[in-house]
Parts: sequence; structure tokens; C-alpha cells
Amino acid sequence: MKAFFVLSGKILGGVVVIALLFFGYINLPAKTPDTPYRLGVTFSWRHSQDDLGLNWKDVYGALLDDLKIRSIRIPVYWDYIEAERGQYNWDRLDYEVAEAQKRDAKLILAIGRKVPRWPECFIPQWAQEDTELRQKALLQFISKVIHRYKDSPAVVMWQIENEPFLEYGLCPAFHVDFFDQELAVARTADRTRPILTTDSGELSTWIPAAKRGDVFGTTMYRNVYTQKHGAWTYPIGPRFFTLKRWFIRRFAHQPQAIVIELQGEPWLAGSTTSFSLNEQLASMNATQLRDNVLYARQGGFDTIYLWGVEWWYYIKHTYNEPSVWNAARVLFTQSLK
Repeated sequence: MKAFFVLSGKILGGVVVIALLFFGYINLPAKTPDTPYRLGVTFSWRHSQDDLGLNWKDVYGALLDDLKIRSIRIPVYWDYIEAERGQYNWDRLDYEVAEAQKRDAKLILAIGRKVPRWPECFIPQWAQEDTELRQKALLQFISKVIHRYKDSPAVVMWQIENEPFLEYGLCPAFHVDFFDQELAVARTADRTRPILTTDSGELSTWIPAAKRGDVFGTTMYRNVYTQKHGAWTYPIGPRFFTLKRWFIRRFAHQPQAIVIELQGEPWLAGSTTSFSLNEQLASMNATQLRDNVLYARQGGFDTIYLWGVEWWYYIKHTYNEPSVWNAARVLFTQSLK
């Protein structure tokens, strides 16, 4: 028995030492690469209109013409486009693609049941209850979207599902076998463009998603809010992401990694618009936005898509507070277009 406790103590001590070395390494100072980098954004007409009460076309036009953003990820909302089975309303997505094409902007179209913005899954009402029906219809929808837009020079990549391995949002159960079917359908529909798969930056190993895509995209959130712990900051430096990038190169054979969702808007205990401007800016502001971009670059990423452009516009036009919008303009001017 004594020998057992001695061995257990040594193992526990070894684990503690390894954990301390790990946290010490990932929090060592990191240099900012002196290399070109590209910034983009995710844009959601739905978030602009339904959550923030904005004219979404005004927001989209401003990010294209004022900020001159040329790399944009667009969620494809299945429940809007195919609200009635077999009947398709392409008006908004057609508009977004056409306006991007006019300005030589490049788009990633995110397709699937789970795409950016709360509640994460956007499934038509007619497909909610029947799993077999939903899966069959979703495969058809993915194929239709890709065939419709694959001739557009604005579309450079397809994203299939958004963080599918992360249990988050109001979604039915995830089945990895069906996800593989979605990827196969996308590759059959367009054999020329890469496919992006994504996962949580802090809450996953990346490997299941990274090994399935041509490009891997991570989220990156530094300041978060949970009901249990309130607002807090992840105790990890940018080397955490450098290490994870090495990990997927080694174990998922994935050399291409980008930041697909870098925190750029407040994370509060509820809807952003229910908080005062000061409370919003305490959670996210121009300084934090610049720091987050620096953090991502120090993690070794040269392609970074920011999250929150709709909110930058919202506080600029609702509160006459342009500081975050103006900071973003500088950041995009400094980066590659």
C-alpha cells in the first residue's frame, strides 16, 4: 500500500509539473511577425436586421465601401432561403454575392444547418422533426447553393457547418457520419474550391474538424461570459494557438489554419442592445480590438476574420460612437486587402 501511494504521488507530481510547464510555455511573450497578413469579417444580414434593428444593406455597403473590406464570410441561412420545401428565395444571398463581385471582394459561404450567429442552427420549420427528411433535404440544399454560386469569381471557399463538433446552440444531435456526407456532397458539387471546416479555439483539440477540411478555421475569444462564472479572461497566451497549429500539422496533416472568428464585439449576459453603451464598451472597445488582432498575429496566423462588424456600425449610428469603427478602418488599411 505504501508503494502504491508513493507511485501515485510521483504520477500526480509529474502531472503537476507538466501542467506548470505547459502554462508557462503558452504564456511566454510572443513576437509579432513582420510579415503580411489579411483581415476579413463575418457579416450577417440577420444579426444586423433582427438583433440590432439596422438596415442590413446599409451595413453591408459601409463595410465594403467605407472600411473597404475585401474578405467576407457570409452565413447561408437555410430556413430563410427554403422556408417552404422546394421553394427558394435567393434574393439576399444574390445581392450579397453581386455586391461583393462588383468590388472584387472575396467570399466564404458558410452552408449547413449550423452557421454563424445565435441560435446557431437555422433549420426550416418543415424539417425540424423528421431527421431523415432533414438530412436528405440538407444535402440537396448544400448542392443547390454550391451549383448556384460556383461560377461567381467572388466565391473563393465553401464552409460546411460551423463548429460542428462543438455542442453549442439550439441544435439537434450531431452525427459525424452525416457531416462526412455533407462534405462529400460539397466536393462533388465543386471540385475546384477548397472546403473550410471550423472548431472552437479554446474548447476542442481541432483534430476531428481539421483532418476533414482543406483549410481549418478556429474561433478565438479572449474575454467571455458564463452564467456560472460571470465575465472572465482565458489565462492563455498566443503560444497556445501556435502549439495547437503544430498539433494539427502533426496529427491531422493540416498545414492551413486561419482565424475564422476573432472576438470583436461585446460578450455580455444577454442581448447586447439591452446594455448601456458604457457597459458594451467595457466588454469590447477600440483598444481591445487592436489587442485581439495583435494576439492573433502573435499566434502565427496571417489570415484573420473579425467578428462584430455589425456592432461597430450599430454603436456608430445609434450612439454616435465611431471609435471602434475607426479603429477597424486603420486595421484594415494596414493589412492586405
